Amino acid sequence: MAISRFLIGGVASALLLTGGLFMWKGYSQIAEEEVLPEPPPALPAIPLAGANAPKRGPAPPALPAAKEASREERRFNRYDRDRNDRVSRVEMMSTRTAAFRKLDKDGNNLLTFEEWASATGERFARADGDRSGDLTRVEFATTAPKAAAKPKCSC
Repeated sequence: MAISRFLIGGVASALLLTGGLFMWKGYSQIAEEEVLPEPPPALPAIPLAGANAPKRGPAPPALPAAKEASREERRFNRYDRDRNDRVSRVEMMSTRTAAFRKLDKDGNNLLTFEEWASATGERFARADGDRSGDLTRVEFATTAPKAAAKPKCSC
C-alpha cells in the first residue's frame, strides 16, 4: 500500500510537470505571434515662410556692445573667481603657481607650501591697506608685477 502511494504521487507529479510545460510553451507561442500596431503616419513638413510672410512679435533686441576692459581690469577679473568685486586671500593664492616656482631660490624644488603661503600672505597684507581681509580694485592694482625695463639699445 505504501508503494502504491509513492507510485501514484510520482505519476501525479510527472503529469503536473508535463501539463505545466505545455502551458508554458503555449503562452510563449501566443506572445511571439502578437502583432505590433502600425506606427502613426508621418506629420507633414512645416512649410517655409515666404519673403512677404507676416512677422510674429517684435524683433529681438540688439546685442549690447562689450566694453573694452583695461589690462588691470582683466587681471583683476582673472583673480576674482566669485565676481564680487573683491579678491580674497584664497582667490589670490589659488592662481599663484608661477610665483611659487619663483620663490624656490636654490632651485631644488623643495619649497614647502607653508613657505610659499607665508610669502604670498605677506604680499597680500602689504596690499590690503584698509586691513579688511579683501582687496579692492585699487588695492589689488598695487600687486601688479612690475614690468621689466627694456634696454634702449641692443648692445
